[in-house]
Amino acid sequence: MVNPLFFSSANALNIGRQSAVLLMVSLAGTMVILIGSIDLSVGSLVTLTGILVAMTVDSLGVGGAALVGIGAGALVGLINGGLVTMLRVPSFLVTLGMLSILAGITNQISQGRSILFMNETLPTLVNGSFALGIPNVIWFALIATVLLTLVSFRTVLGRYLFALGGGEIAAAHAGIPVNAYKILAFMLAGAICGLAGVLLTGQVGAGTPTAGSALLLNSIAAVVMGGTALSGGVGGPHRTFLGVLVIAILTNGMDVTGVNSFTQDIVKGVVIILAVSLTIDRSKYAFIK
Repeated sequence: MVNPLFFSSANALNIGRQSAVLLMVSLAGTMVILIGSIDLSVGSLVTLTGILVAMTVDSLGVGGAALVGIGAGALVGLINGGLVTMLRVPSFLVTLGMLSILAGITNQISQGRSILFMNETLPTLVNGSFALGIPNVIWFALIATVLLTLVSFRTVLGRYLFALGGGEIAAAHAGIPVNAYKILAFMLAGAICGLAGVLLTGQVGAGTPTAGSALLLNSIAAVVMGGTALSGGVGGPHRTFLGVLVIAILTNGMDVTGVNSFTQDIVKGVVIILAVSLTIDRSKYAFIK
């Protein structure tokens, strides 16, 4: 029998709070997956930027710390994109290496401990409510979804990202500067992860070296569940929003019904495999570039 708490408004807000940062990270991953690449460093990047925000918010204020987090994220994205394009190394290998590098840097600067801060503005800004009693962290994630959807379907950048995912050779023949826009996609993803780090640190009230550990798997699950193909060129932020909603409701439902975390991991893994098998374009030989 379904637990009546599952359908309560309080639980709906709880789902929103729990999935807001995941939505941000999934949006970041979407921008890279649209071009047929993948960024496996998103979880580690959110953790690192969260630590940096916690270390600087007392001295720089919320605005300054947010710039540090977003700037650091964009810089890592620039490095990822540069390595992928200049060295012609598959993105999953580059970002897998970056995942390890960022985890090492995070533990080095934090000494494996949570970073506390005195600033009260950041937690209030993230956890408070501008309107309708909905936590601001949810509003931030929804606004990001709308903006990135507009970017994807109403701007030159968005059209070029879809073109790259459809086929790099054809895009190059059409006069699109392929390498430049691949780097832009990674930088945009990095900046979004930086903002996610700001929001996560505000939610938790500290920078923790394990904060983003579950974000990578869940974000990939959400992206492919929403219908954005790992082969690129199909999907978009609006679909990722739906994927995150499905994952969030699925996870919350399993929590409410008492399903243990190990079984939840199995279910999410099965979801990823099924979603990828249904969305991938098998006509593309090297689908992760």
